[in-house]
Order: sequence, then structure tokens, then C-alpha cells
Amino acid sequence: MYKCNEARLKESIVAFSRFGATEKGGVTRLSLSPEDLEARNFFIKCCKELGMEIRLDDMANIYATLPGKSSLPPIVMGSHLDTVVKGGKFDGVLGVLTALEAVRTIRENDIELDVPLTIVNFTNEEGARFEPSMMSSGVLSGKFDKAKMLKSIDKEYVSFEEALKNSGYEGSEENRLTEASAYIELHIEQGPVLEAENIQIGVVEGVLGMVCYEIRLFGESNHAGTTPMKLRRDPLFLANNCITMLLGELGKVDEELVYTIGRMNVTPNIHTVIPDKVVFTIEARHKDSEIITKVEEIIHALPQLEGGCKIEKEKLWDRDTVVFDQEICNQIEKASNGYGYSSKRLYSGAGHDAQFIASYIPSAMIFVPSINGKSHCEEEETTFEDCVKGADVLLETVLNLQTKVAMKEALI
Repeated sequence: MYKCNEARLKESIVAFSRFGATEKGGVTRLSLSPEDLEARNFFIKCCKELGMEIRLDDMANIYATLPGKSSLPPIVMGSHLDTVVKGGKFDGVLGVLTALEAVRTIRENDIELDVPLTIVNFTNEEGARFEPSMMSSGVLSGKFDKAKMLKSIDKEYVSFEEALKNSGYEGSEENRLTEASAYIELHIEQGPVLEAENIQIGVVEGVLGMVCYEIRLFGESNHAGTTPMKLRRDPLFLANNCITMLLGELGKVDEELVYTIGRMNVTPNIHTVIPDKVVFTIEARHKDSEIITKVEEIIHALPQLEGGCKIEKEKLWDRDTVVFDQEICNQIEKASNGYGYSSKRLYSGAGHDAQFIASYIPSAMIFVPSINGKSHCEEEETTFEDCVKGADVLLETVLNLQTKVAMKEALI
């Protein structure tokens, strides 16, 4: 089994972290920003040095391909180079750089490939500059309408269409990723499970389904000092009761269910005034659709009228659980075992490009531990030792898969 070069991978991670570096060791590299374009240019330079062929599609996705002996659909690896504001130096980019390290290892060991290998950098995965997140993979998979995405505007009122045209990275629609033998995305876990259980590799079997509701409570504003308690119609007190009820009931559903009160707005939000309106969100995630249904039943069990206050519930959005290809998951686990790395099968609570790509290409993901579970912040950290172990598993999985793909094709 081949091993990747830890020192070389570390050098790559450090080099890319300079594009958009923040004072506290993080990275701000918004999609199609000058910092992102610098990172893209450097990525292409690295790929060309390995003899890889570069293609760009109409969403500015970058595809770098190392040819194989056959013209079979490639095995694709990758993730994204863009970050959130004051994000970390591993989220997204590690998937691109471990793929790059895998190709470097293949080249230095003169490994002949039966099937082409492609590294992809997806545009605007984070959605931190142009909403929504996972924009380009969403367009490729037919989840999002490109015309609508082009109209997305950032805080400076620059449209995605304008940024795309000015980037120099707008390619042709015919270059889109339309077919592949497999897609594998390596990523930091962005959670505490692997580190807490001292597990080195996460075999990601899918992405959790989720549902998000907005709860709106309407009362009556009045003076905070002159209105007797028994005469008040206070939606904030009622919101507190509703949240307590929700958390109590959701806690009984399933130990793997995660739920969050993520946003709360109080109007008029003045300490001397009884509020007249409170709005909060309740979000829940689980792999089982029946559990999500129970969550919705609990939300709808909130009364419509309580204490003189009106309560409205609106579903903002939801998504079904995405299940990844089991054969690829098995290969990831096999590769981990081969290196003697501990592994655990789990689901991702966060969204990734892989969940959209999985709708038309066999896909799976590899997780490596996040220190203290931190991500989307400057404190985000993963040891370089864990990074290279992930790269090892990615490399071995890809090599085994490409052999299987070629053998399967030969039998047809």
C-alpha cells in the first residue's frame, strides 16, 4: 500500500492558507474574490506541474484530470477552495489538497492508471458571498436553477453573474461534470465525535435529513412598569414556555436527534416595553424520515392561541436524508483497515457538495477528526498526521476503485 507524504501535504495546506489569511490564523476566501482567484491560480499551477489537463465549466468549477489507459468515466475527488468569513484553513480546501497529494503520490511512484482521475474544485460551496450554499453542485445536479443563481447578489450588490464574468474562470457548459465512475470527497468532520472516540477515519454513509420551522408569536406591547402581570399579553414569556416544551418533547424522541433554536427576534426589543412579537426558529436533523415526521408533529402540537397570544408555525425548508454508495463506503473502510487506521461509520450533519453529486454519481465521503469539533472559525484545527492518514485512505480507495471499474468494464 502506498503512503502519502505528510511534510508535502503540510506544505500545501500552509501555502493555501496564505490566500486570505486572517490575523488569528484563519482564512477569509470568499467565492470568486481576489483571494479565491489567487488560490485557484495556484491550484491550476500545481496540477499542470503534474501533467493534468484543466477544464472549466460555466459555473467556474475547475476540473484537473490525470489521464488513464482507458477513456472510461473518471473517478473524481475534491471539494472547494472558498471559505466563510474568518473560517479555518482546512474546511473544504483539505478535500482538494488531499486529492492533489494523492495524484502527486501516484506520479512519483509511476503508478499506471486504468481509469482517469479528476480533481474538482466546486465554486461557492459555502454560500458565504452568494447564497445559497453548494450553489454549483446544486446547478450540476439540477437542484438549483442557474438563471436564478446568476442573480444572487453579495453584500456589495455584485451579482454572481458579474463576478463570474470578471473572474476569468467562466468556462463552457459542455465541460460540466455529467458522468463519473465515482465521486469521493474528503473533509474535516466539523464535529467532535471522531476525536472524542479516538477514531482516525470517518466513513461517511450519508448526510442527515433535516427540517426547519419558524415560530411566530404575537402579543400586545405596553409599558413595562405600569401594566399588571395578569393583564399582559406577553409573547416572549410564551416563547420561553414553547421552547421549554419543544426541548422537553424532542429530547424523548431519539438520542441521535439533534435540534437547535438558532435564531430569535424580539420586537421592539426595548427593555422598558413589553414585546408584541417574537420569532424563533427550530431546526432538527436525523437520518430517519420517521423521526423527522415526529419532530414536525411535536412542532404542530404547539397551540394556536395561548395567554391571549397568537402562535403561527411555518416550515421554512427541509431536505431528505442522502445515503451514499455502500460499495464506495466499503472500500473506504477496507482501505482504513489496511493501513491499521481505526474507523467509524457515521452520517454528516452538515451539508456538502457530495450530497448533490450523489443524486447522479456514486458518491461517498471521508472524514478526519476536528480538534474540539471546531469549524467555520479561526480556531478550526486538524493535525497534519490525521490529514495525511485521510490522504492515504483516499489514495488507496481510489486505486482500488479504478481497478474494479476497469475489470468490470472488461467483463462487459
